Amino acid sequence: SMKCSLVILGASAVHGWSTYQPSRQISLRRPFSSLSMSTNVEFAKYEGLGNDFILIDDRDKEEPSLTSDQSAKLCDRNFGIGGDGVIFALKAPSDDYSFKFRIYNSDGSEPEMCGNGIRCYAQFLKDLGADAKSYRVDTLAGPIIPVMNDDGTITVDMGPPILSGPAVPCTLEPNLADSNSIVEQTLTDKNGKEWKVSAISMGNPHAIIFVDDLDSIDFEVDGPALEGDVNFPARTNVEFVQVMSPSHLKMKVWERGAGPTLACGTGACALTVAAILADKIPRSGEEGTRVTLPGGDLFIEWRESDNKVYMKGPGTLAFKGTVTLD
Repeated sequence: SMKCSLVILGASAVHGWSTYQPSRQISLRRPFSSLSMSTNVEFAKYEGLGNDFILIDDRDKEEPSLTSDQSAKLCDRNFGIGGDGVIFALKAPSDDYSFKFRIYNSDGSEPEMCGNGIRCYAQFLKDLGADAKSYRVDTLAGPIIPVMNDDGTITVDMGPPILSGPAVPCTLEPNLADSNSIVEQTLTDKNGKEWKVSAISMGNPHAIIFVDDLDSIDFEVDGPALEGDVNFPARTNVEFVQVMSPSHLKMKVWERGAGPTLACGTGACALTVAAILADKIPRSGEEGTRVTLPGGDLFIEWRESDNKVYMKGPGTLAFKGTVTLD
């Protein structure tokens, strides 16, 4: 079984603690048959526009202290802490980096990166006392650089987008002139529905589909059908996008390994790039394109000078505590 001992603390607008509330023992009677002994794990819960994560301080370790199976069980919203994933702050692999980032999704799979997660990760490091203006973080998607802004938001240098279809990976026929890019290419899913799909990678794969009305999507059917489509051999995140204005996009996301979530940072980046490639919107200036997700707004800039994508948004502490895995 698993018991959570949580000291719930009130968070101020600047992510500080204000008042202590009494500890409460929560007994969660779901068996953890894979665990042979009790393990106490300290954690902090963060959210980025409602995309929520369990953060573990493993800065003295090279690999995560929990297995993918244990992480999936912690993410269970009825029998665990609840979350879209578990993120580990690990020891830097070399002097070229400040820290290392690893994440397990709520289903136990391991994605290359997570945009909302990396903002929560940066705020977590700051709250732990790593008081730097920016960090160079090693991820499975390559180096990522979050910058702490004076207004409490976090801007993340997400690196350049991967525009080559085969590298996404996606097996649809490239169709953008003089490139290997896949932009609004025809795809027929397993249910016989036809879509115009753009394939972009931000270190993890994304299928972007522009629609006239987000409410017209049969989300619970179309999301998983596209996530597991054979044209995406590594599966894919799926973003449905409505163009609201030349500077404003609205989206719903079905995340690979997590299903529907309130926000997806890498998805917001990928769909902004896709919208520019498809001539749906122009490139923005430093203020970024406003991307409205179910949980709130991110601001995304695909900078022409260095071909990198920059994401600005919040990472907010919710609570912290200790979980006992028996």
